[in-house]
Formats: sequence, structure tokens, C-alpha cells
Amino acid sequence: MTDAGDQAGGAAPPSPAATPIVGAIKGLCPRCGAATLFAGPVRFADRCRACALDYSSFNVGDGPAAFLTLIIGALVMALAVTLQLSIDPPLWLQLLIWVPVTAAMVIGGLRVAKGVLLALEYRNAAREGRLSDT
Repeated sequence: MTDAGDQAGGAAPPSPAATPIVGAIKGLCPRCGAATLFAGPVRFADRCRACALDYSSFNVGDGPAAFLTLIIGALVMALAVTLQLSIDPPLWLQLLIWVPVTAAMVIGGLRVAKGVLLALEYRNAAREGRLSDT
């Protein structure tokens, strides 16, 4: 049985100090622990600059975006309704509050969720299912 580092093409074991959540928050490579996971706010880099782990080989997909849309949408809606019923602010103030709060929550949450899924996929050596030709 090989470990996830051997299957991903590298010799270095995963960083023992970084849990998937801590690694995602800090943008750490799941193999070497260098802060090279993201090239933008929510866009992965092509590969790790320190250990050359190819991030494009991982398939995080749209799962994090779908779940975050539902969860953050419900949370923001509940908070907006609560604010409206408690102090009845004008509509422009509601928009001024909730548009940036929602955007920040989605970007921050998407970054963490995508990073966690990539780290777990690396750690568990998860790959796409393929049919065998034999």
C-alpha cells in the first residue's frame, strides 16, 4: 500500500502540522506545506512552486459553490429578515449591508471549501472513477 504522496508523484509526505482546514485557510500545499495553493482569491495555482505538485490534476468541481450558495443564502436571508423586523431600516441600508457581507462570505467560504476538498482529495488519494479495459 502506498501513501498519498507516492501516488501523487512526490516523495515528500504531507505536512503533519497542517490539517485540511488550517491548510485551506492559509493556502498551504497539501504535500509540502508551502503557501502556494492559491493564485487568486479562489483560483488554484497550476502547481506548487516548492514541490511541483500539480494542482490541476485534482477535481474539486462545483460542489463547494453549490453548498455555499445555499448555506450563505439562507444565513444572510435570515439575518436580513431579522434586521428588517427588529429595526426596520430603509432598503438602501439593507443593500449596503448585505451585498458586501454576502460577497465576502462567499469568497472566503469558497476559498476554504475548495482548499479543504483539494487537501482531502490529496490525503485520501481520491481520483475520478475509470472503467477498466480488461
